This record gives sequence, C-alpha cells and structure tokens, in this order.
Amino acid sequence: MRKSIFLRTAVGFSAAAVILGASACSSPADPGTSTAPETSASPMETESGSMLSPAGTGDPFADARTAAGHMPMTATTLAGGFVGALDIPGEAESDAANLRADLTSLLQEHVYLAGMAVATAYHAGADSAQFEAAAAALDTNSVDLSEAVASLSDEEQGAAFLELWRQHIGFFVDYAVAVKGGDQAAADEALMQLQGYTEEAGAFFESISGGELPADAVAESLTMHVDTLSAAIDAFAAGEPNATDVLQEAAGHVVMSAETLSGGLAAAAGLEGDVSDEASTLRSQLVAGLQEHVYLAGIAVFTAYTAEGGPESPAFEGAAATLDANSVALSEAIGSLAGEEDGTAFLELWREHIGFFVDYAVAIAGDDAAGAEQALADLDDYRPTAGAFFEEISAGELPADAIAEGLGMHVETLAGAIDSLKEQLVDAG
Repeated sequence: MRKSIFLRTAVGFSAAAVILGASACSSPADPGTSTAPETSASPMETESGSMLSPAGTGDPFADARTAAGHMPMTATTLAGGFVGALDIPGEAESDAANLRADLTSLLQEHVYLAGMAVATAYHAGADSAQFEAAAAALDTNSVDLSEAVASLSDEEQGAAFLELWRQHIGFFVDYAVAVKGGDQAAADEALMQLQGYTEEAGAFFESISGGELPADAVAESLTMHVDTLSAAIDAFAAGEPNATDVLQEAAGHVVMSAETLSGGLAAAAGLEGDVSDEASTLRSQLVAGLQEHVYLAGIAVFTAYTAEGGPESPAFEGAAATLDANSVALSEAIGSLAGEEDGTAFLELWREHIGFFVDYAVAIAGDDAAGAEQALADLDDYRPTAGAFFEEISAGELPADAIAEGLGMHVETLAGAIDSLKEQLVDAG
C-alpha cells in the first residue's frame, strides 16, 4: 500500500503535466534554457522493451526549469489546435501573443523560483549549496527576462532592467532573512527598499514604452507583487500549511500583470497582433496553468522531503491540496473547450497516471532499483493510452504516435528531477 494519497498527488501531478509537452523545444527566450551540468543517468530497460533514462543533473532547481520549460511550447501547440478546431477569434501566435505568453511564463516562474529559494534557505541555510543552486536558477530567470526586455528596446535597456530586477530580488532575500530571524526593523527596512524599487521600476517602464505604461500604474502593480510575495514569505517563515496557496496567489497576480505589461510594450514596439484577443488569452492561460502544475508539484515534493512529518505533515497536505485545485481547474478549462465529458476523462486519466510516478518516487526513496524499473515500464505502457486520448480530443491535431513518442523524453526528465530532489534534500541531509 502506498504511503499516502497526498504523496500520490504531489508526484503524479507533475508527471501528468509533462504528458502534455510531447514535442516541446525551448526557444532562446524560453525559460527552459538551463546551464545545468550534463545528465549522467544510466538507461533502464523496461519490461516493455523501451529504454528510459532518468534525466537528472543533480540540480533539482535546474531540472524543474527544464521540465517547466516545455510547457509554454505545449501551450502554444494546444492553443493552436483549439483555435483552429473551434474558430476562436484572434491569433495565438502573433508577435503580440508571443510577448504575452513569454512574459506570463517568465514572471510566473520568477515567483515560484523565488518561493522555492526561500523555502530552501529556511531548510538548508542561506549559505548551503542547495540554496546556491536555487538562487542560480532564479538568476537565470532574471537574465531571460532582461533579454526579453532588450529584444523590445536595446541591450543597454536590458542591462538596466537586469540591474533593477536583481536589486529587488536582493531586497526580498533581506526580507526573508529578517522575517525568519524575527528582526522586525530589518524586515521593515527591506519593505521600504522594495517600495522604492516599485517607483524606480515604474519610471523605467514608462520610459521604454514611450508612455504606454504609465509609471504610477506600473508602480501600483509592482506594489501588489511586493505585498503578495512578502505574504508568501511570511507564510513559509511561519510554517503555515497554506503557504503554497499564498504563493499561488502571488504567482496569479503577476500573470495578470503580464497582460498589462505586454500590452504596453507591444504598442510601443508596434508589434503585430493583439495581446488580449481570445486566441492570445487562451494560449497564455494554458501557459500559466501547465507551467504552474510543474512548479506546484516541485514545491509539493520538496515539502514532502523537508517538512517534519513528511507526506503526512499539514504543510504537505496543504501543498497537495493546492496541486489538486490546479488540476481540477485545468480539467475544467479543457472541458470548456472539448466538452464536459472530455474534461472529466482528462481528470481521470491525469489521476490514473499519478500512481506510476508515485511508485517511482517511493522506489528511489527506498533504493529499490527493481521497483523504479517497473514504474518506468508502467509509464511506458501508459504512453499509447495518453496519445490516443489527446488525438481524440484534438480531432487529430495532436497525433497519438507523436505524443506517445515525446512522452518518453518527458518521463525521463521528470524521473530525473525526482532523483535530484532526493539527492539534494534527502541524501544530503
């Protein structure tokens, strides 16, 4: 009997998310780009005869970015299929839509990587190798954001943005350290510095957008970012069971900000398309929902490995509940496009898939090589079922064979990420 239903939820939801990324590849501005060390996994031959190699690097944060980095391309593919099949107005891949999707992905990722970095600092210490890896992943996201800004203006403006953005992350780190240490004066000072940042950043965006993004409006939005992310830090510092919910609220805010920012920047740059038409909106919603699944799953697994009580702890139960709500929301979104019956079928398929990744996670935690191999074989056998489902609901836009083939790579990527989490959070103590 498996350890708990909550462990099944945490690991499996991440697995099911990557099912959808059957043929994704990262673009130069894609947050999936990583400087992680090369994979050194050995292939496992499953009972079904396939060769699956868990693709971990030993760095769970870089591995999480790699897994999440498949989701924006997957969202583009799915949105294009639904737009064509249902005659949804607008363009899912206009220049303006591309910008909104990119900013949605990068800004949401910023919040989740920041949350993971804070949780890592609280667990392993701010001077630990684990926190250094988490901070490096967060900084790579910052560089990607600066490159997106530079692509719409110039390298000098991109560099200026990166300096500002890194500064505000530093203030959040100061706040996190102060809150955990009970230093209210230092916490207040960090918040004051963050407020100053919102005004400076507002002026920056007004300048590079030629006034399309008024400084006061940007500063107000960034103030909400400060308020929501600092609230999440408070929750993690206090060990509150709803900390993941609070972090999700912070991520949801920047997803809304991405539409506003992309609208102003697109207008200033004269980009083709409309960031807010129905097709663009669908694509960005899918980007946010699918990428969020990967990060929420990573945080849930992190919590299972680090919280006192593990998968039976209130903290983990809270993280798993956030995952489940996200899963239901995603199935409802699919149901609204393909029909309620298909939305229900998706949810059932999603949850069925959970068990195989749970088996893998439990097996590696117990150093059970045979159990891990069997779990990979079960996942391999699951691929044609998943492929047939997506081909059917997409009216052939997503061929079953292509999805089944691509799923092998994603199984390897997620299994490798689980390996890395165990290595850094369990084995390293």
